[in-house]
Amino acid sequence: MLKLALAGVVFPRCGNASQASISPNSIAGFTKLRKPVRDLITDALAMTRQGLTYKFGSADPANGGMDCSGAIYYLLRKQGLDTVPRVSYQIYNWAVKTKAAKGKGANSLSDPSLKDIEPGDLLFWSGTYRPKTPRNPPITHVMLYLGREAVGGRQVVMGASEGRRYAGRKQAGVSVFDFKVPKASSKAKFWGYCPVPGL
Repeated sequence: MLKLALAGVVFPRCGNASQASISPNSIAGFTKLRKPVRDLITDALAMTRQGLTYKFGSADPANGGMDCSGAIYYLLRKQGLDTVPRVSYQIYNWAVKTKAAKGKGANSLSDPSLKDIEPGDLLFWSGTYRPKTPRNPPITHVMLYLGREAVGGRQVVMGASEGRRYAGRKQAGVSVFDFKVPKASSKAKFWGYCPVPGL
């Protein structure tokens, strides 16, 4: 695995895939977060340095890659949350049993419904691809909110994806990405965010 560095950011490369990683301490207020949230973010960022590609159907880094829900499933189970389900819409249903999601339908980061988002929250989207079987709700994507970078204030997330960007560079695999919500005209929709149950 070749690692390219740019302004303190590590871009691991594995084959044709590119992933970005940052240090936990580059997240604003990281040391003030509750220990379980710091541990979650630290483990999430460690995953982004493994050169893992996007691999649909995988929830195990030993396979060389993971899909979005597989990465979150693996990460949350590592935190001792053994009841977390495997698929994105099931993770959503599991999460909202404890606390309702906020921010559904937001189509810009300035939307007031996003004001309470916290590092360590789960993020959900619908319409990012067409699943083979119906889902209720129609969630197709999940990621972890990391927070704002201390330098520049960029909002960042961690997860597995193909084609999202970080700092203007396209990434593919288990990576850090810029937090973006789809525009109102997009087929994809932001479904909301909520805390990780039991964390």
